[in-house]
Amino acid sequence: MESRMGTGMRRGGGMERVGLFVDGANLYHTSRALGFEIDFAAMLDYFRGGTYLVRAFYYTALVETEDYSPLRPLTDWLAYNGWQVVTKPAKQQADPAGRLRLKGNMDVELAVDMLELAPQLDHVVLFSGDGAFRRLVEAVQRMGVRVTVVSSTRVQPPMIADELRRQADAFIEIAEIAPEFTRRQVEPRGRAPLPPPASAPRPSRATPADPYADTSGEPEA
Repeated sequence: MESRMGTGMRRGGGMERVGLFVDGANLYHTSRALGFEIDFAAMLDYFRGGTYLVRAFYYTALVETEDYSPLRPLTDWLAYNGWQVVTKPAKQQADPAGRLRLKGNMDVELAVDMLELAPQLDHVVLFSGDGAFRRLVEAVQRMGVRVTVVSSTRVQPPMIADELRRQADAFIEIAEIAPEFTRRQVEPRGRAPLPPPASAPRPSRATPADPYADTSGEPEA
């Protein structure tokens, strides 16, 4: 962690206070495109290394109209294992062709939480490539908080919007730190990946995997 996010020390002394904000749908699509799955227990351990992790948020929309939601095992596990899970019901909308699509944008919820917590933080880590967060990042930076964005440029097209990457204080390519908190390789899906890094993901503790039942059932950002 020190090699990616500095020494973990505050300028005034003491450990750096870090807030972790994970755009669940965005991270899911990124990890699937790169061919790995996230071990969320190992992710917490990674970001606790050398810093004081104040809070870790995970944001996702849920399909509440069904008897079973494929995301529910993951969100329940996260809630019992150190994550603050923020959800809302996904909405079904018809596209121009008449096909039903799930809509579940969590941008407002993430922005409100980040702005509220920013005065208690030295460093925000945002797992998302959504360019809609550029103004949020700028606002948090004006409050004296450093912002690191974690996403990927190793698929085509890149998962991170150029304007978000330019605004952030630092960008971390998720494929480079993936061995620290991924559990096994899966078949890449969706976008075409560029050549993977040399090191392979290490095995780790199990957490619920592949929570989205199918691409047709994933809430759109």
